[in-house]
Amino acid sequence: MRILVVDDSAVDRYLLVSILQEMGHQVDESETTAGLLDKIISGNYEAVFLDIVMPEQDGYKFLREIRTNPKTVKQHVIFCSSKKTPIEVNYGLNRAGADAYITKPVTRENVSEVLEKVPI
Repeated sequence: MRILVVDDSAVDRYLLVSILQEMGHQVDESETTAGLLDKIISGNYEAVFLDIVMPEQDGYKFLREIRTNPKTVKQHVIFCSSKKTPIEVNYGLNRAGADAYITKPVTRENVSEVLEKVPI
């Protein structure tokens, strides 16, 4: 599976990329959302793991861009965030429109579980 990981934290990004690569996935990564919509359009990604708290544009706003663009509206997006309360998770899934939500720190088990649930 081809996956894009977007997270401004180098440590969190490295951990998630490492887990996904160990699972046999092809992974691209970015520390910013700048220019990523075009990359998603041309990249044929089965899934995008997206952090919520980022400096230039938060994950909610970027997901809104993804969901309103006809070329990316069906892109599978998985929020990967340190926001853990039920209200925050519910907002990410039901209001923002993510396909799945995992909390940090990520583990191989929760990454595997979420990939099994997302209809890719």
